[in-house]
Amino acid sequence: MSLLITNIGELTTQDAERRVLTDAAVVVEDGRFAWIGAAADAPAADEHHDAGSRAGLPGWVDSHTHLLFAGDRSAEFEARMAGEAYAAGGISVTMEATRAADDYELTRLLLGRVAEAAAGGTTYLETKTGYGLSVEEECRHARIASSVVDQVTYLGAHLVPPGAVADEYTELVCTEMLDAVRPYAQFADVFCERGAFDEDQSRRVLTACRDAGLGLRVHGNQLGPGPGVRLAVEFGAASVDHVNYLEPADVELLAGTWSGWDAASATGTPGVVATCLPACDLSTRQPLAPGRELLDAGVEIALASNCNPGTSYTTSMAYCVGTAVLQMGLTVPEAVRAATYGGALALGVQDTVGSIEVGKRADLQLLNAPSAAHLAYRPGMPLTQAVFRAGERVDGRG
Repeated sequence: MSLLITNIGELTTQDAERRVLTDAAVVVEDGRFAWIGAAADAPAADEHHDAGSRAGLPGWVDSHTHLLFAGDRSAEFEARMAGEAYAAGGISVTMEATRAADDYELTRLLLGRVAEAAAGGTTYLETKTGYGLSVEEECRHARIASSVVDQVTYLGAHLVPPGAVADEYTELVCTEMLDAVRPYAQFADVFCERGAFDEDQSRRVLTACRDAGLGLRVHGNQLGPGPGVRLAVEFGAASVDHVNYLEPADVELLAGTWSGWDAASATGTPGVVATCLPACDLSTRQPLAPGRELLDAGVEIALASNCNPGTSYTTSMAYCVGTAVLQMGLTVPEAVRAATYGGALALGVQDTVGSIEVGKRADLQLLNAPSAAHLAYRPGMPLTQAVFRAGERVDGRG
């Protein structure tokens, strides 16, 4: 069965040439893009969808989320807006609520958030554990998440739970807990930050998870300068996320990891992606990550929602794109690329999703707008009109 989506007013492909086509069409067969070009030249297909001159672009690839949780932390948010500083300890509040929820409730909550993300154009999702913080709970959460999202990241090293000794808990993260979660996860992460895990503890976690065959990423440089970027580069992590406080040496280190990557052709060996989380930056009142500086230095960046109950309770990638343009100094094409192809790079799936190219999974969103520029031109507006994942409608609008 084939599907022709035609009359696309502006098609942002994010392919190697970063083409933007006008009056375009795509053909989908077996869940993948089979043809891309001018609508006037489109071949016949079994089914037909008229885009109505709307803008089309790849589905968002959200490479950093914490979607599996229960409970509410709006009081913490209000206190922060009233002037209290953000601290990592609020994670323990969510830990208690999430531990108390049964499998049915956690699955229901997760499915609801995934559906919300899909309605906003997100077609590929990563999510992390990290609200269990015990062997049994981390394993349970990873198992539930693996049945719903595209990728699971093991984040037992999110916070030392109340009453635990930091070094003893770090050892648990590196041994019994890792063994339990390993069958359900593709990546591992560590919150390398004051109030969470120090450099030595983070190095132990990264070493153990690398030896277990998991890909690596790092929460780093969020609350101040620190070793997060250095560790990510040292271990060849797929990404370092947050990156609010970077020294010139950090930017230079990250740029050096991209020396084997040809950005013009999107070929070679990817370096460490710098994942910027602007919705979280606004909620925690941290300086926005220096996305402009990173791009100018030759570092590939990703934009992600960081959806979580404490510091970024949104699944809206469009909001992140608009913020990146209006406040981080990115152009619209750069921000869209970071939220699609950049996220795919951060997850190691750039050959499958993140751009509109023949052979890739047919993930596409249509906007109620003539161009992608409206994502920043009309910030906060629900512009996503239709969403296709592997060629199937997933936005619930029929």
